[in-house]
Amino acid sequence: EVYYMEKAKKTIGMLVAVEIGAVLSRYGDKLTDVSETGFDVKRLDSDDYTMYILKSGAGEIAAAAGTQFLITKYGAEFIINFGVVGGLTPEMSLAKTCVVESVVHYDFDTSTIDNCEVGRYLEYPSIYIPAPSELVDAAIAAEPSLKRVICASGDKFVDDPAKKRALHADFNADICEMEAAAILLTCNRNRIPCLMIKAVSDAIEGGCEEFTAQVDRSAAICLEVAHRVIEKLHS
Repeated sequence: EVYYMEKAKKTIGMLVAVEIGAVLSRYGDKLTDVSETGFDVKRLDSDDYTMYILKSGAGEIAAAAGTQFLITKYGAEFIINFGVVGGLTPEMSLAKTCVVESVVHYDFDTSTIDNCEVGRYLEYPSIYIPAPSELVDAAIAAEPSLKRVICASGDKFVDDPAKKRALHADFNADICEMEAAAILLTCNRNRIPCLMIKAVSDAIEGGCEEFTAQVDRSAAICLEVAHRVIEKLHS
């Protein structure tokens, strides 16, 4: 089943970790507040889809819970995540937009008991958790500026340039952040297609100061790209 080729009106779930300000700026009074329990949820209606936008907060646990809530509570048939990330290579400079083709959960480690690599979930043939290739291809067709990337995901804000270089060296990752593994694992286990579009807010030599200075700009750029992809895939 190729989700983006279907024409029926769909229910989309957008998982946002911390960049909700970009959502409020982009969509404004088109949003309806449907918050329930501990989640901040907004609804956006269009002719082609209804989108529930959930702010999860940072980290893998919060992102997994928020993703499952979008699927279970609102019947999301497609999950999109946009957000800011750290760059791990010279190419991944400020505001560079990219689409995640696979994720490595680098701080998941059962290697001593399972005799496997660090970051390996045994249901996958390698440490790389794959995003749906047809959606990655479709996103690039819709927005050719997007770069395919491997994302290193873990419950750490990586501030140290040496640690960023090590993540690239150890896992061949292009970017790092704190939610992608949770989102992708949850979607894959629910058999729900997932697309993750990211923008770099702090490059290799950047850290907290650069992140703080650039996060709003990078988030706005990333959401604009994500919005154009959603419109092209679902129109």
